[in-house]
Amino acid sequence: MNVQARATARPNMSLAMRAWNIRRKALLMGEVQGQGYIGQALGVADLLATSYFHAMDYRAEDPEWEGRDRFYLSIGHYAIALYAALMEAGIIPENELETYGMDDSRMPMSGMASYTPGMEITGGSLGHGLGIAVGAALGLKRKDNPAFIYNLMSDGELGEGSTWEAVMSAVQWKLDNLICLVDFNNQQADGPSRDALAVGAQAPKWEAFGWHAQEVDGNDLDALVAAFDAARNLTDPRPRVIIANTTMCKGVPFLEAREITHFVRVEADEWAKALAVLEEGKPQ
Repeated sequence: MNVQARATARPNMSLAMRAWNIRRKALLMGEVQGQGYIGQALGVADLLATSYFHAMDYRAEDPEWEGRDRFYLSIGHYAIALYAALMEAGIIPENELETYGMDDSRMPMSGMASYTPGMEITGGSLGHGLGIAVGAALGLKRKDNPAFIYNLMSDGELGEGSTWEAVMSAVQWKLDNLICLVDFNNQQADGPSRDALAVGAQAPKWEAFGWHAQEVDGNDLDALVAAFDAARNLTDPRPRVIIANTTMCKGVPFLEAREITHFVRVEADEWAKALAVLEEGKPQ
């Protein structure tokens, strides 16, 4: 099923507009709770738009369709971003937006597969998602299912030993149906990622482990489309990784400029201001 057939509500919408809508929905959800990992949501919106409206095959009306490509959110605290994408894709009704983070909501503040349609795994303990993705990709192979696994992880997870065990396992099993997406925003709770363990050029490191690696500007939709196409169409039986260098709080300059953006502080009166700034940059 092609992208146009999946996106039945607004089939001709551009990727730029999809990404803008994801950002807007994430801000609206953040305003509901007065908090949330909004910096990551704004930064990763282009990756999500490219995943759901260019690359992935799925059925919004049937999230459990066996032939679907799976999107694994290793970083459970990015849930606000994925909820926005799932609403934009028509998997979660948009009228649930104002329930974000509330009791009995299907959208808890950290993603849980048991609650949310389209949420494939319960992420959160960093470094676990890629291992789960490796197992799922191997399972699909053994069932002769041609679907892809897309695993979104953070640069902080590059400092976890379990990540590199999964990296080696994926090569061992020749998992060419696994596409790992690394959101490299260079921000962790304790400061810049490059001051922790995620140092040096990333693509050569993954290549050395046996992966097909690309490093791109994660807020450049044209670059993302080209990278996703190259990863999906590669005939070499290797797992693939796209390292996407993103800007935290992308699209809202006054938040982008803040020194601490891992859990960016947004005052009560600033949510409306952020939405207004975003509106000024709305794609034509």
